[in-house]
Amino acid sequence: MRKSLRVVWLASGLAGMLWSAQPTLAQGSEDSQVQLAREYERKGEHDKAAFLFSRLRNDEQTAPNILPDYLAALQGLKQYKEAEKLLKRAIKQRPREEALGVTLGQVYVQSVDELAARKQWDKVLSQLTLEQVPAVAAEFQRLNLPDWATRTYLRGRELARSETEFGPQLIQLYTQQGQTDKLMVETLRLVQDDERQLPFVRNMLQNSLQEDKDFAALEKELLSLVQKNPERPVYSELLLWLQVQRRDFTGALVQAKALDRRGRTEGQRVLEVAEIARRNKDYESAIQGYDYLMREYRTSPYYALVRQRLVQTREEQVRNTYPVNVAQLRSLLQEYEQVLKDLGRTPETAPVLRSMAALLAFQLDEKEPAIKLLNEVISMPRAGLEVVDQAKIDLADIYVLRAEPWEATLLYSQVEKSHKDTPLGYDAKLRNARLSYFAGDFKLAQSHLDILKQATSREIANDAMQLSLLITDNTAMDTAGVALRDYAAVEQQVFQNKLPEAMRGLDALLTKYPGHALQDEAWFLKAQLLRRTGDYPGALTTLERITANPKYDVLSDDALFLAASILEENVQDREKAQQLYNQVITKYPGSIYVAEARKRFRKLRGDVVN
Repeated sequence: MRKSLRVVWLASGLAGMLWSAQPTLAQGSEDSQVQLAREYERKGEHDKAAFLFSRLRNDEQTAPNILPDYLAALQGLKQYKEAEKLLKRAIKQRPREEALGVTLGQVYVQSVDELAARKQWDKVLSQLTLEQVPAVAAEFQRLNLPDWATRTYLRGRELARSETEFGPQLIQLYTQQGQTDKLMVETLRLVQDDERQLPFVRNMLQNSLQEDKDFAALEKELLSLVQKNPERPVYSELLLWLQVQRRDFTGALVQAKALDRRGRTEGQRVLEVAEIARRNKDYESAIQGYDYLMREYRTSPYYALVRQRLVQTREEQVRNTYPVNVAQLRSLLQEYEQVLKDLGRTPETAPVLRSMAALLAFQLDEKEPAIKLLNEVISMPRAGLEVVDQAKIDLADIYVLRAEPWEATLLYSQVEKSHKDTPLGYDAKLRNARLSYFAGDFKLAQSHLDILKQATSREIANDAMQLSLLITDNTAMDTAGVALRDYAAVEQQVFQNKLPEAMRGLDALLTKYPGHALQDEAWFLKAQLLRRTGDYPGALTTLERITANPKYDVLSDDALFLAASILEENVQDREKAQQLYNQVITKYPGSIYVAEARKRFRKLRGDVVN
């Protein structure tokens, strides 16, 4: 036997190396011959590695520091029977190391004996102890067997007699496998006994649920849990969070009311939802929330704020319903006066005075009384710097209306200086940039915008980026910006609410600069103005010029969403609007309008919205 082995070894080109080894190799993992075998296995020379490992004593071959490499060599040579024998010896020596049984099953898979593999793994799970669960599951995962890893953790849950044991591990597995339904149920279990897990659970759900059907399924599950567990506010918290994510503010108000009653928070949760709804232009839901707060919490510390917000939201709703109803605006002025009569003219009600000034100046073209109201705020005793400077920005806007740019820029600059590196200061700088843009001083405007693109406020940074791109794109070839000057003049007229003049300016621009890069911007602005004046067919026809022309791809999603909005809100053609919202979702999946388009599509389709 020794002679035949010697011939094989010489043929491998390793003459003399093996025989220089000591008779016994029980010198541990650092033995030079073991290291050599490992090196061969690392290089993929399985035959040489297997031969060297076979020279070890039986107990050494199955040692934890040698078994994996020896097994890999045998598997590389497809010597599955030898691998099976090796593993069975190891299992006999270390019966409590159940992960070895998992590896044995994998050897059966490699030898194309699936039945034996399943029997082996079932045996492993039947003999499992709670302490062995992590190692066995880890081995299944290492072998890329996620289903069996899942079964292992579920078996561990049975052994622990706990529905939440191994929750994070199962969540990770369900996420990797895209099993959204199981992931959802498992994630919700985390807050069953520990409400401190709520932030983690929200984050997990936010990252894992992508499709609208996933959110719908989660909503259904949460509604069921809320009904079954009325004493557990955590499910209402999650449902409230989900409905806000889906912009279902009507449903969110229901949960907020329940949480306010349970927590005796005097309407704070309802107020939060109403404020979010208002910012998202869901005026009906916001008004519903404010009305509820006024009825139910008249002694709440939020009552004065709610009174103000209710009228302000009604005004926003009127101003964004075209054509604007002047009689309703006059009625809102009376409501504002009543709020001031009830609450007084104080720094706390300064937002009411500012809202009245904006309504008078921008909607009713009554600039002088508006200026008087803002000066009242600016000179108000005990008024804070924030309140005063907000009024200064409003006053500067009115000076822009009156075509008095020097007065306007002076006020904007004052606010910039007193609120450096704050959102209010950035807002003033953005308005100064816009003023330079209106005047055709694009270089000065760009210098302001370059700073604002780094602003901490995402909304201001986005607005700055959009105006910066407009200037850059339209002065690259035309360095003098002749066409852009004409377009900026039109935008100033729009800001000043001189809509007929702006419309004539746009028509002149489109005629004067055929094929110019500004054409899509001009068509889009014209469509917006036509909508504001109540010419809905004209607006839709104008938008088709953008959506039907591949050259205008940048504004195509904007135009499509606006057309759908006009059809839904103004023309009342629900079927056509639904079709266009669906086009936004399918043709422009990366558009900022997708979330809102999906919500409106579902509503028009008749989906149940709580």
